[in-house]
Amino acid sequence: MSAAADYLLHVEEILKKTIATQEESLLKAADMVTDSCLNNGRFYVFGSGHSHMIAEEIYIRAGGLAYVKAILPPELMLHEMPNKSTYLERLEGYSDAMLNLYKVDKKDTIMVISNSGRNAVPVEMALGAKERGCGVIAMTSLEHSRNTSSRHKSGKKLYEIADVILDNGACKGDAGFYIEGFDVPTGPTSDTIGTALAQALIAQTIQDLVEKGMKPPVFKSSNIDGADEYNDALFDKYYGYWK
Repeated sequence: MSAAADYLLHVEEILKKTIATQEESLLKAADMVTDSCLNNGRFYVFGSGHSHMIAEEIYIRAGGLAYVKAILPPELMLHEMPNKSTYLERLEGYSDAMLNLYKVDKKDTIMVISNSGRNAVPVEMALGAKERGCGVIAMTSLEHSRNTSSRHKSGKKLYEIADVILDNGACKGDAGFYIEGFDVPTGPTSDTIGTALAQALIAQTIQDLVEKGMKPPVFKSSNIDGADEYNDALFDKYYGYWK
């Protein structure tokens, strides 16, 4: 069998474990997000480095919930310079400014995404959100995080702060797929599984809102005829101003 097919089976195995183990956490997380939506709050999502892709995945897209607000500072993404986000993610004091700028408060829920859950920025994002009364969901690798030390002065890791933990099932170091005859692992899985978890959370939240008698504001594809007017109304209502 080819390495390509083997890797897809590798991902499938982790996804099956995710389905078997994460439903309860997804339901709890959806309860938090649903309550925020019903109370005119927002569902914030944040991740640095490659984790920002999961935040983008559920932000302003076809099938996406308009209550989602992604915190995506460019200096913590990957397009500006290699390793920039890696080093900046370790700086203490950064997250408080972001939480203030986005006006995160007790009506809101935030999902902080970090595979290792050890660096200062995601740890402080969770701590700062909790101080503001905001519910915190952590998306992380418990295998990695439980087997590494914190880089934050509190000694805490992301999963130790959150109200709900979504475990992406990634191995320590994320890349865990080996090519025969080569000793450096490849094939990371945290973003693939993380995206599935994030979309599952949105689907469950939408179902919960419908069951509570609400018509959730969900975007249509802008590449479907007639969708622009529909989507523009959602942009005006939910993104014309931060709150």
